[in-house]
Amino acid sequence: MEELDETDLLLLKILGKDSSHTIKQLASQVNLSPTPVLQRVRRLENNGYIKKYIALLDPAKFSQGFIVFCNIKLKQHDRKIGHHFVTDIMKIDEVIECYNISGEYDFLLKVFAKDMKHYQDFVFNKLGSVDSIGSTHSTFVMAEIKNLHNINF
Repeated sequence: MEELDETDLLLLKILGKDSSHTIKQLASQVNLSPTPVLQRVRRLENNGYIKKYIALLDPAKFSQGFIVFCNIKLKQHDRKIGHHFVTDIMKIDEVIECYNISGEYDFLLKVFAKDMKHYQDFVFNKLGSVDSIGSTHSTFVMAEIKNLHNINF
């Protein structure tokens, strides 16, 4: 893994907070001319430090502001069942994040829904159709306190 210097880290920090900056704006913030900044940003992209650029949408504006964390236990632990679970979950739009975790549960899902009725329908009709699921446990978000959408370095 290559060493990142202070300028690389500053560029990553700036882009991590707001990726809509132009190269010219970035250059001004890191006290370099645009050409070396463009080269640095391309290198950071090519080396995987920057995965992609996205717009963060407000789920509430799209009637998807009901956030639920859903813990999943699989019926059994074997490769085939795990693979089927992942394949099925990737097809469900309400699941916006999925993590394979350790401990009492096997997976943690972050789910966006319109309201409790929508979530109930999701559990019965979408999660209920995933054969590999043994049990679920839902935790409902009352308020989002902190979400930086970024790493801290």
